[in-house]
Amino acid sequence: MVELETRNWRSLGNTRFSVTMALALVAAIMLPAVEKRGRAQSIGAACPKVAAIHQYLMPEDAEVALARSAAPESISKDADVLVLGRHGYRTAIKGRNGFVCAVQRSWTAGLDDPEFWNPQLRAPICFNPPAARSYLPRIVKRTKLVLAGKTKEQLADEMKAAFEAKEIPRIESGTMGYMLSRQCYLSDRDGHWHPHIMIFVSQADPVEWGANLPGSPIFGSSDQTDRVSVFFIPVRKWSDGSSDSSHSGSR
Repeated sequence: MVELETRNWRSLGNTRFSVTMALALVAAIMLPAVEKRGRAQSIGAACPKVAAIHQYLMPEDAEVALARSAAPESISKDADVLVLGRHGYRTAIKGRNGFVCAVQRSWTAGLDDPEFWNPQLRAPICFNPPAARSYLPRIVKRTKLVLAGKTKEQLADEMKAAFEAKEIPRIESGTMGYMLSRQCYLSDRDGHWHPHIMIFVSQADPVEWGANLPGSPIFGSSDQTDRVSVFFIPVRKWSDGSSDSSHSGSR
């Protein structure tokens, strides 16, 4: 989940990002700037701390379907599927292609994101095998800490300790995720933004990838808590094969 300060597809190249992981995360297009700022402030006031845990949970069948919607069926049908319980993620379906699909919640965002505790957020993503091995452990760890009642500050401290103890692996080469679900809800600001692919690397300057530059199709952000940089590449179609209508008429 990453906030993208923009209002239409043509202006994306001039976007300024703030990290919201995961997970991505991702950004507002519909709202005028003044309204968007007002809504962000109200969201922050409405979600100052973790909500009751049941508000973040889903019926298992619905969560499995939502997780699988993150990628084309050719990928997701043979993937592991995780679902969230009161103590963390568990495997609901065991796959065979090395991919893992899950629905990320709001706490995969940057610690300063005003929607960090928003219980409405649902961000389905399918990780390829390198991401399942090396990026997913960050999501699993964050989730366990949140569900154990940790504050943002405690989460940051415990993530740092986990990295120093080498409990969380370095990002592997070729790590990526699919976020192509029309049913995703990335934030109250943003709705579902565009279908996109996410590339994960060890922390790097996004400019070295040409990200966030005028006219560039790639957007990027870095997160010190997860020790990762994430690059977002919008694509033209959702996982069900339908076109992203807001993409029409653009490059």
